Amino acid sequence: MTKKRVLLLSEGFGTGHTQAAHALANGMKLIHPHLQCRVIELGNFLNPTIGPWILSAYRKTINTSPAIIGMFYRNKYDKSLNRLTQLALHRIFYTHAAQVISQLKPDVIICTHPIPNNVIARLRKQGIDVPLITLITDYDVHGAWISPEVSHYLASSPGVKNLLIERGVQPNKIQTTGIPVHPDFWKIGDKNQLRKELKLKSMPTVLIMSGGWGLTLKPELLRQLASWADRIQLIFCTGSNMKLQEKMEENSMFDHPNITILGYTLEINKLMDVSDLLITKPGGMTCTEGLAKGIQMLFHEAIPGQEEQNSLFFVNQGFAETIHSPDVIEKWFHLITDHYEQFEARRQQPKRIEPYLQPDYCAQTVINMVLDQPYTPTAWTTVVNP
Repeated sequence: MTKKRVLLLSEGFGTGHTQAAHALANGMKLIHPHLQCRVIELGNFLNPTIGPWILSAYRKTINTSPAIIGMFYRNKYDKSLNRLTQLALHRIFYTHAAQVISQLKPDVIICTHPIPNNVIARLRKQGIDVPLITLITDYDVHGAWISPEVSHYLASSPGVKNLLIERGVQPNKIQTTGIPVHPDFWKIGDKNQLRKELKLKSMPTVLIMSGGWGLTLKPELLRQLASWADRIQLIFCTGSNMKLQEKMEENSMFDHPNITILGYTLEINKLMDVSDLLITKPGGMTCTEGLAKGIQMLFHEAIPGQEEQNSLFFVNQGFAETIHSPDVIEKWFHLITDHYEQFEARRQQPKRIEPYLQPDYCAQTVINMVLDQPYTPTAWTTVVNP
């Protein structure tokens, strides 16, 4: 049996785009082991000198001047990348992209970031005959994602599908699939067993995440959270921000037996299972993982642009609330301490969600697209969610 080869291309601007690519690859291989999937961050792969430098500059801007990112996002919101930008990207980063495709010989290319998406679209225009699938990794769609050379779009929600249609994409080229999550998030683990495994206490628990890059949390939020440590177990994940981790570990405010400080970890799925609340930035991947785990989410410090739209989507769906004031923290923390049994009972009640939000839906849909098989989803599925 000839194995179908799927090439997934991303970029490291934030961790969510590449996580989505790996999540989709792992999900497809779990369902259909005969698929060959490879994930590449194309800029770093083809230009390991300039690529990381640009990512570092982008990360610094996100940390120090997020409003600039938001301004650029809004100003270019309805526009595809212009010809000059496409040509510059092609020349600077991906002069060998066609050679990579020729060597790997993929049957289909899936892009989870607009930059490689535009490069492959340009190569298709020049004659490379490989289907291009574009996976939108937020609950909004910037004009930079859109190109006439894209074979098919995977929309994160019906709203995103409508935005694509408004911008001229034919409806038959769009499938609403949600955002893929790793198979580790497809099932909910046993809370008590995992707490023992992770050496955590059996008490109300809150997981606080600041994004894969570990963007700094505001001091006033940290003080408010730490003030609850006598009653609530707090797990801080600082991502790859080692300076933030060291700073918190050296701060006496966090020297408490009910506070755990972690750096980058591969056990987020387990940490969500053992926690009662998730406080996080509204990145598309993290929000979707939290939904799959059925955990109530509170959002802080959305980066202007797509994260604001992610926040709106999950708040409007009833899966999250924004921390617009300290009262939001107080409300939820009192709920999980003073009324824990009622909170747990409500969380255990199944809640119906649309098929595209079930965690394996995207992987299964893409498999059927790659294998050219029809897929008829069930009308509803259930998740555990308060």
